[in-house]
Amino acid sequence: MATAATTPQTAATARPMTREERKVILASSLGTVFEWYDFYLYGSLATIIGAQFFSAFDVTTRNVFALLAFAAGFLVRPFGAIFFGRIGDLVGRKYTFLVTILIMGFSTFLVGLLPSYAQIGWVAPVVLIALRMLQGLALGGEYGGAAVYVAEHAPVGRRGFYTSFIQITATVGLLLSLVVILVLRTWMGEQGFQTGEGWPIAGWRIPFLLSVVLLGISVWIRLQMHESPAFKKMKEEGTQSKAPLKEAFGQWANVKMVLIALIGLAIGQAVVWYTGQFYALFFIQSILKVDLLTSNVLIAWSLILGTGGFVFFGALSDRIGRKPVILGGCLIAAITYFPLFGMLTSVVSPRLDQALETVKVQVVADPATCGSVFDPVGIRTFTAPCDVARVALARSAVKYELVPAPAGTPMKVTFNGKEAPVAPAVAANITGFTAAAAEAGYPKAGDPTILKVGGFFDALGNAQALKAIGILTILVIYVTMVYGPIAAALVEFFPTRIRYTAMSLPYHIANGWFGGLLPPTAFAMVAATGDIYYGLWYPIVIALVTFVVGLLFVPETKDRDIMTYEGAGVR
Repeated sequence: MATAATTPQTAATARPMTREERKVILASSLGTVFEWYDFYLYGSLATIIGAQFFSAFDVTTRNVFALLAFAAGFLVRPFGAIFFGRIGDLVGRKYTFLVTILIMGFSTFLVGLLPSYAQIGWVAPVVLIALRMLQGLALGGEYGGAAVYVAEHAPVGRRGFYTSFIQITATVGLLLSLVVILVLRTWMGEQGFQTGEGWPIAGWRIPFLLSVVLLGISVWIRLQMHESPAFKKMKEEGTQSKAPLKEAFGQWANVKMVLIALIGLAIGQAVVWYTGQFYALFFIQSILKVDLLTSNVLIAWSLILGTGGFVFFGALSDRIGRKPVILGGCLIAAITYFPLFGMLTSVVSPRLDQALETVKVQVVADPATCGSVFDPVGIRTFTAPCDVARVALARSAVKYELVPAPAGTPMKVTFNGKEAPVAPAVAANITGFTAAAAEAGYPKAGDPTILKVGGFFDALGNAQALKAIGILTILVIYVTMVYGPIAAALVEFFPTRIRYTAMSLPYHIANGWFGGLLPPTAFAMVAATGDIYYGLWYPIVIALVTFVVGLLFVPETKDRDIMTYEGAGVR
């Protein structure tokens, strides 16, 4: 079994970037920003898209289908990683992630042109889901190509710093999509943005159509790039793998390294990333009931303030190692999530924070009549009165306690001892329970104590908003801590001939499945327990698993010479 090749640090590693290296980073990062921009547009506009393409269903069902279509893009990412990773190891890095950006760009552009359900019927949602899956496949191949390409151009001792610019792209892509949407909403008004009333085109389509301009810029830049030196050296020496999939996943020594990379680094990074950027947004909107504009402004400012951490922690990992930075971020996040989200509630919705302590809501029922309400993909239909009531309370962001009652006892819901009427449907109960909760002390819709800002820069003059931005920025810093060095760490895990294939799979399983399904799974945990913070156990447990496994099994790779490293699976 080959040992890890290392190269001693020299003064040359601290030299400034060359013009060619800056061009490599710009070309890779810019294209990846556009890919993430395209991918996040759907998530940011899921509710509107649900109304356009799933209008045959009621509001709750169409939103569920819209989120499932969004999840489809995450679920296929590992398959894109395998497919394009193999091509990247056989054909080359440059041409492979040129193809991925073409697929992503055109599929996003077509979403902007796609007729609605009212115009072409069931064909519309089918084509939409197909386009989402193409986006996910393309993204599965894009990230690995960009990370490998930059890392193989970076000097020894600077890979963490160089690849950290790739890591910024996901956050910048999200930020860019939020900014474009906010500008269009402000300019066109909500009605013009959603339906196009008074305008030649519905505003929600414009961000998708703009992607074709970003695509043109990305392709033009990438066509000027050269193949990575590591790949060229491998081809010249004739050491290229003829079957990268078989070598990467058919030899136990390599499979073991893939599993260690997945569990000991990637899944912890994924849940910390998605908690800090996506679950935080979901928590503010769906649980704290902050309006769309305010929540997007808060997240946008936290991203702006925290994004520099990617480069800082990437560079720090060059000095002290990948392991201490990534695993340290997982541990700190796991320890502090509960207090930070508690502080966020007290700042953003102080009346809700008080109600959680003072208002006692009970679902009193025979345990035999209550089933599991765990529903991470949102497709279950609940009919038992106990389950219907609990789901409705969770969706109303009302904390409840399930109290066992003697067999045969009719189910009832009480607010501070006062019984509330219970309807047979979830939607009707949401209306009734929201009113009962407001009477008992929960904030009403539009409550003046819930944080609200009028615009992007208004937040800077609002003390309540600044406190919320501060908390959210801490969450983003955790993201930068685990995500900044991850590309360098995964690239260094595997030899050149299978690097694209082997490093892409653990990354996209972690981020596509463990991370991408975090918001619905965490909310399902909230619904199942009645505790608005219970969903945080999902990222906390996984981050702690990564900390322990990483501490015991992940090798430190910062000094590894990736040009000569032959990998664990070579005999």
